[in-house]
Amino acid sequence: MTLNILKMNYETLYTFMLATMALSISPGPDNIYVLMQSLVNGKKHGLATTAGLMSGCLVHTSLLAFGVSMVIKESDTLFFGIKLLGGIYLFYLAYKVFKSSGSLSLTEGSVPKKGLWELFRQGFIMNVLNPKVAIFFLAFFPGFLFSDDMSTVVQFYVLGLVFMFVSFIIFSLIAVLSGSISSYFTSNPKMGIYLKWLQIIVFVGIAVYILVSDK
Repeated sequence: MTLNILKMNYETLYTFMLATMALSISPGPDNIYVLMQSLVNGKKHGLATTAGLMSGCLVHTSLLAFGVSMVIKESDTLFFGIKLLGGIYLFYLAYKVFKSSGSLSLTEGSVPKKGLWELFRQGFIMNVLNPKVAIFFLAFFPGFLFSDDMSTVVQFYVLGLVFMFVSFIIFSLIAVLSGSISSYFTSNPKMGIYLKWLQIIVFVGIAVYILVSDK
């Protein structure tokens, strides 16, 4: 008997990993928050913040897995609608980035010092209670289902774990290299513009991929 895992579309998974990596590198509120906590409190505190943020992703993955999986079972049309709205939302995010200034604010004075557990808990709560994360997961994940045979619930959890693992690695590197990253941004003000366009390309690229991908 052939195992379902052998029937996975690995190209889709690799594309998802690359998209997640690009998203994690692109400056956003979460990785900037990790960077600032690392600068102010130390690298261990940045790692604790990262662990909290990634743990919160598991909650969003569970809600997505069980909610959207039911939609997929009920109607191909509804599922297409979810992907269409997801693509439109990602285009909207690209537009918001385009309209932004592109400057990066790395002001340490506004970041209070906190303990490891407190930062882990804060990262977790920040993630779980942020509706934008839930909407982003809904927009991002459905276009990367990678198997016709495997349960959609299992596929969403695989995608969630891959997202968490890749993001954790990138965010951890940001925490460990926080001093060098901050110095580089300070001495290279144009980097904000380059990263702004990286975000735009990533959002548009993922949106197009989702819209043209099959169920």
